[in-house]
Amino acid sequence: MNQILYKCNFENSNSNNFKYNKKNKFIIILICSIFLVVITCFIYFFTKYEMFQKEKLSKDLVSNFSIMTLYSDSTNNYTVSQVELNKQEEPFVIGLIQIDEIELTYPILSTTNEELLKISPCRFYGPMPNEVGNLCIAGHNYVDNKHFGKIHYLKIGDFIKICDLSGNFIEYSIYDKKETSASDLSCTNQETNGLKEITLITCNNVKGNRLCIKAREI
Repeated sequence: MNQILYKCNFENSNSNNFKYNKKNKFIIILICSIFLVVITCFIYFFTKYEMFQKEKLSKDLVSNFSIMTLYSDSTNNYTVSQVELNKQEEPFVIGLIQIDEIELTYPILSTTNEELLKISPCRFYGPMPNEVGNLCIAGHNYVDNKHFGKIHYLKIGDFIKICDLSGNFIEYSIYDKKETSASDLSCTNQETNGLKEITLITCNNVKGNRLCIKAREI
């Protein structure tokens, strides 16, 4: 009889321990899950906030360019009646890129590095805006279509406008659009036969290639 009671008590004790351990594991898993959700949300909102701040700085740099009146003449060159440049700003703005087709307007920053690319498209290689040669402008391909996130929609014959430090707008017509490998830098070639050209460069987020769009002054 005592053996039977002992066996029953032992089995009940094991059953209670099993339930207790199972409950503890559930609580630990729940706490870890909540912790991971909180960390993920924090990283997401921090990233969004950082991108918002970079975009705001980019817009501030554009506003410092302050284009007041735009008109065109018979040669299809564009001039600006008043341009205010704050040359004390860092990073230094060397021009403005405008693509009406995809509603894009950004300052062009003087040099390229990872931090500046988070703010706005940057001069990657070549001359200053609207000078003879091939001005290569690099920009991030963001999934929210910021910066160069929409240039893949551009077609041969679309127009790109570049404003330089003198306040002159020149219109460029796209004549080539292609993807190259990330190691191919042929798009930076400066042999333009004395013409003014621009090349927009961004990455393809899917294939890892580089998208290059080339345009020539019209």
